[in-house]
Amino acid sequence: MLAAITVPAGAQRILTLDSCRAMALRNNKQLSAAKLKQEVAFNTQRATRTKYLPKVDVLGGYEWTSKEVSLLKDSQKEQINNLGTTLAPKVGEGASSILTNMAQNGLISPQQAQALGAFLSEQMAPLAQAVNGLGQGITDAFRTDTRNIFAAAVMVKQPIYMGGAITAANRMADINMQLTANSTEAMEQNTLYGIDQAYWTIVSLRQKQKLADAFLQLVQKLDGDVNKMIEEGVATKADGLKVSVKVNEAEMAVTQVENGLSLAKMLLCQLCGLPVDENITLADEENTQLSAQPASAEFNMQTAMDNRPELKALENAVDISKQMTKLTRAAYMPQVALTGGYMVMNPNPFNGFEKEFSGVFNVGVLVRVPVWNWFEGAYKVRASRTATSMAKLELDDAREKIELQVNQSAFKVKEANKRLTMALKNVEKAEENLRCANLGFQEGVMQSTEVMEAQTAWLQANTQRIEAEIDVKLSEVQLQKALGTMRIKN
Repeated sequence: MLAAITVPAGAQRILTLDSCRAMALRNNKQLSAAKLKQEVAFNTQRATRTKYLPKVDVLGGYEWTSKEVSLLKDSQKEQINNLGTTLAPKVGEGASSILTNMAQNGLISPQQAQALGAFLSEQMAPLAQAVNGLGQGITDAFRTDTRNIFAAAVMVKQPIYMGGAITAANRMADINMQLTANSTEAMEQNTLYGIDQAYWTIVSLRQKQKLADAFLQLVQKLDGDVNKMIEEGVATKADGLKVSVKVNEAEMAVTQVENGLSLAKMLLCQLCGLPVDENITLADEENTQLSAQPASAEFNMQTAMDNRPELKALENAVDISKQMTKLTRAAYMPQVALTGGYMVMNPNPFNGFEKEFSGVFNVGVLVRVPVWNWFEGAYKVRASRTATSMAKLELDDAREKIELQVNQSAFKVKEANKRLTMALKNVEKAEENLRCANLGFQEGVMQSTEVMEAQTAWLQANTQRIEAEIDVKLSEVQLQKALGTMRIKN
């Protein structure tokens, strides 16, 4: 890749066409933004790739509640707490009945039965208290104390089948990478096309500037000759005024072309990222023969279809639309995922809500099957397919327009070649006409007006030659852009 040579401040910088192209590509802000979009697309692609991999999440939390979870009702707690008080009278009645039966059957004497009954009665109160204490212990053991809950979990989810959504998303990311690359290439070609136009416009204006200077010298020489003839009395003042007007017109033309050249150079500097007041000179400014040979109008239409980044971008849009249809359909397909994890809690329900952390592993399969959605999925899929059809129509339309553009560009190349051939012939005739006019004026057989007419014809012929040479260059550039073959030389 050619680059402009760095020169000291105030010195003249010489730029070639390739160096201008290189600087424009390097300093174009829109191209820089487009390259950043490519980086965004690349990172998006990498992020989409991770959807195939398992996801691991860690959760943790603390919760305070005003009430604890109770496994027993209040009435059940009261019954268990008063179990001894409830059972003591029944035990006493049962014991008295047994002693009475034993006394009646002669197993023990009535005195012994009475003594045993009195002894048991004395022991009922301590027994009731002991059983009540045992009941209180049971109710305390059933307390969960879940007002302060600590929990943490590690969860793993591995997609097994998502209806094709992951595959479609990854393909869309790949296509989006291609789309951003094609968009960047299209922007680069537009930048190169703009640089070429600005470059050859400057070359054209520089050639016209030299032509205007040469024409000014011609009319100034004629003005001097006419003034001498007026002094000698062989010409009138009217002849002198006519030539003076022509001199003023030539001077104005020089001023206009100089101003145009300065503005054109400012534009080129801006496109190349240089200060607009940079003192630059183009390598082709002094080239007297810009088109040494006619530009080739030969082309292969398939080249345009294969290389035009606009077509590639539209093809990418069609492919993305197709994948979007698959992605839409996947949302209404069955989905299967494998889940697993480890969870810890305090108080933990795995050992009587004890105040210690305890955990449990879990593995499962998650299945989601849409059953009925009032044909929402079918409608969305149809809409997405219609969008794909629209994208295909836009692609076909673009192909037709590009085919027409290529043919038009080739026609302009041929037309520019013909114009250049005719312009070169006209220059030869104009130069011969001017030579004869000057010779006739010197011999006194032709008037100054005839010489001015010959000079004007010479100016017009050379102007047409310059414009024809530039048209050959620009038409060749336009054909390259239409074919998508504009590249910077390495």
